[in-house]
Amino acid sequence: MTEPFDVITMGRIGVDLYPLRTGVPLAEVETFGRFLGGSATNVAVAAARLGRGSAVITRTGRDPFGDYCRRALREFGVDDRWVTPVEAYPTPVTFCEIFPPDHFPLYFYRRPKAPDLEIRPDELDLDAVSAARILWVTGTGLCQEPSRSATLAALRARAASPAAGRVATVLDLDWRPVFWEDGPGAARVHYAEALRHATVAVGNLDECEVATGVREPRACARALLDAGVELAVVKRGPEGVLAVHRDGTAVEVPPHPVEVVNGLGAGDAFGGSLCHGLLAGRDLAHTVRRANAAGALVASRLACSPAMPTEAEIEDLLRAPRRAPGWDPSAGGTADTAAGPL
Repeated sequence: MTEPFDVITMGRIGVDLYPLRTGVPLAEVETFGRFLGGSATNVAVAAARLGRGSAVITRTGRDPFGDYCRRALREFGVDDRWVTPVEAYPTPVTFCEIFPPDHFPLYFYRRPKAPDLEIRPDELDLDAVSAARILWVTGTGLCQEPSRSATLAALRARAASPAAGRVATVLDLDWRPVFWEDGPGAARVHYAEALRHATVAVGNLDECEVATGVREPRACARALLDAGVELAVVKRGPEGVLAVHRDGTAVEVPPHPVEVVNGLGAGDAFGGSLCHGLLAGRDLAHTVRRANAAGALVASRLACSPAMPTEAEIEDLLRAPRRAPGWDPSAGGTADTAAGPL
């Protein structure tokens, strides 16, 4: 067997068609940029940009857009050996509208079914999945069969066979209501099963509320820890990020201010950088601060996957003075603050 991958992600892939004009509705857009997309795919690209060996488990249509996705993955340095075609369904496309700083409607074309929901348990390379230093799965992968069973099979395989060098098993809560026919109540049952086998949970407040039934950030973190993970990362938008470890470590990191161009993909950049920090063994505050900066960089750019930052770009942004609300650099210290007891 070859050396384990640093990061294997599992989930969505597709083609993003983003308008090259901002501030206008789709009905008025005449030109679009074509980019590789899909949350799990973007996280794999983000990790590769930071020098990590990454691969993605997903499926495309057997069509030209599927060919494009596989070629783009290779160009970004992501292994595509587990990206297989599905005859029955086309590769999905996603459109968005761009109204900075905080309105970016998404329009998913994934009917009658997206190929990435056709990942099957019996097709998984469970040895590679178990050996990967980080496995990253998503809530969207739980929304339909056979992807749900495949996602849970991957999680259970890792839980059943501890491997040397393993760092984390991450559940990205990734709540997209349009993908769930039965609503958040049904989703919570599947999230609970996945959380039993994950060691890290990552989500924004909406996603945490679906998974746990509570919304206050510290209550979300407590509920995620109680569900079985060791690290809960609660993204709070303009309020920054709360990260709480089972060992009692808790940090709050304020947002890194940038001029927002397109907020889509920022969470995936955060995820790739979070993986990088965990793999490097960095302390929690350092890891989350850099992940925040990675997300801010992508928010300041148009695309998702091509916008994923390098280590040098993150360093450059972190060297710039931080002007987050409520933080006074003249007072000394850092922009990170201890969260206090939960």
